[in-house]
Amino acid sequence: MTNRPVSGTHPPRVVLVTGVSRYLGAQVAARLAADSRIERVFGLDDREPAGTPLDNRVEFVRAGLHQAELVTVLAANRVETVIHLAVASAADPNAGGRAAMKEQNVIGTMQLLAACQQAPELHKVVFRSSTAAYGASFRDPAVFTEDTEPRETPRGGFARDVLDIEGYVRGFRRRRPDVAATVLRFAPFIGRRANTSLTRYFSRPVVPTVLGRDPRLQFVHVDDALEILHRAVTEDHPGTFNVAGAGVITLSQAVRRAGRIGVPVPEPGLSALGRGGGGWGGANFSLDQLDLFVHGRVVDTGRLIREFGVIPRPTAVAFEDFLRGIGGVLPRDAIAAAEQRILAGLRRSRERRPAGPAQVPAHEPP
Repeated sequence: MTNRPVSGTHPPRVVLVTGVSRYLGAQVAARLAADSRIERVFGLDDREPAGTPLDNRVEFVRAGLHQAELVTVLAANRVETVIHLAVASAADPNAGGRAAMKEQNVIGTMQLLAACQQAPELHKVVFRSSTAAYGASFRDPAVFTEDTEPRETPRGGFARDVLDIEGYVRGFRRRRPDVAATVLRFAPFIGRRANTSLTRYFSRPVVPTVLGRDPRLQFVHVDDALEILHRAVTEDHPGTFNVAGAGVITLSQAVRRAGRIGVPVPEPGLSALGRGGGGWGGANFSLDQLDLFVHGRVVDTGRLIREFGVIPRPTAVAFEDFLRGIGGVLPRDAIAAAEQRILAGLRRSRERRPAGPAQVPAHEPP
């Protein structure tokens, strides 16, 4: 990622980071704690950090997103900036189902904003959002800007949660105009250190794709996402920003570059897996991801580049970094041969399928 210095920065003295039991929250909290301009960093979550321990400079607060607890934490520690990363997707193994996911995402954000409204020392809030807020449909424009409205209500629960969250943030801005609110709409994370439903999808030897579709995809490198989140805290950038790497990569290109074998499946088949919570050999698909595989999504990042002075590494470069971490890439001729065998098998299966019962013309008696 290339960047230039930004003038007029106002680093806070005390920061609260939510969602530190997850990789993103833990990494952001550690980066902020290492910034000498920030005096204290609190990490809030209702469970202990999993995997890598939380940086010992981060003061861990075990609490959920409940208004009474949050009001106490914010006031007692004179928190000046809150960065809200406790947003779960359907593919999150800790999401606990759709009801628990909505409770955390929507109700949790409402509780957090209610507590922030009562925090006299608060000057800034930063929210992790997603380009899923634009939805995915055949009516979509070629490129989304921050001012584009969804053409259709998204099918996926995560996308609907994101829309609700952003609506509550707009209401908070009206109630507390003295608090700068930054919303970052991230494209899917990629990179050798990223562990998401998409990285697991591209890591499988056989990758299902939607028959007849080859959507355009954009990613953002997880390290660039961490840098932009850091800057959103230490610099003043109120507003809503798309965050993605320039350029696109089609799904078929991604599968081939990953050295995987693509298997085209009719969209209703994959949709059934998404609705039923199933998976392809252990790889789960949410409706948000399925819609992305059908329609794709590309966003404009001009506002981010102008305002933050940063240019995330291109989508293709970020994806190449991810590939360096997965290994097991098959030769291209082997992939092509395997794909041809699979397609030939599908054709033979259709040819062997028995024909349906003969249709009797309506004007003839049975």
